[in-house]
Amino acid sequence: MRVTEIFYSVQGESTHAGRPCVFVRFTGCDLRCQYCDTAYSFYGGKAMTRAEILDEVARHPTKFVCLTGGEPVLQKELPELAQELLDRGYDVSLETHGQRPLDRIPRGVKKIVDLKTPGSQEPHTDFRELERLTAGDELKVVVCSESDFHWAVGVIDRLDLWTRVPVLFSPSQGQVHPKALSEWLLASGRTARLQLQLHKLIWGPDVRGV
Repeated sequence: MRVTEIFYSVQGESTHAGRPCVFVRFTGCDLRCQYCDTAYSFYGGKAMTRAEILDEVARHPTKFVCLTGGEPVLQKELPELAQELLDRGYDVSLETHGQRPLDRIPRGVKKIVDLKTPGSQEPHTDFRELERLTAGDELKVVVCSESDFHWAVGVIDRLDLWTRVPVLFSPSQGQVHPKALSEWLLASGRTARLQLQLHKLIWGPDVRGV
């Protein structure tokens, strides 16, 4: 498996925000979203076995692990690693862009799945993986404009996801002010959450390994 970094920090996103967490950031992604803040993980990285990853994770004092990227689902051994973590008693979350099949991901993994809007420049056209979200999973939407917000609301309405999983809206940094997104969300009357990236508020927007 190819890994960009493994680090211990506070989870900055999802309903798990604020929890101490070990992040395993895998190398490689098949999308190029215009707002991506982890483009450094597109290339390079270090080849590691599953055993080496498990040993590194075990060095840190938490039982919560986030598998992220890049796009972690591109790693062929990801399902096996996720199951090994679960078997060792870890609470496991997976951050994925949602445009690759997730059927091999073990039950018990909390899937944090993106809905990519037109403003991302990599919008969803196939919504099958979103339709399969179940209890424990979450939907994340990064919004680049008001039209992005309304597009996403329409998709979530159509898929009837509001009451099935938590829905979290985030403003694209430098493109949408949190106040504006808050106002759109309140006006919509939908049961979603505003999400700000906690780690960026704490350490700054350009610091790696946090």
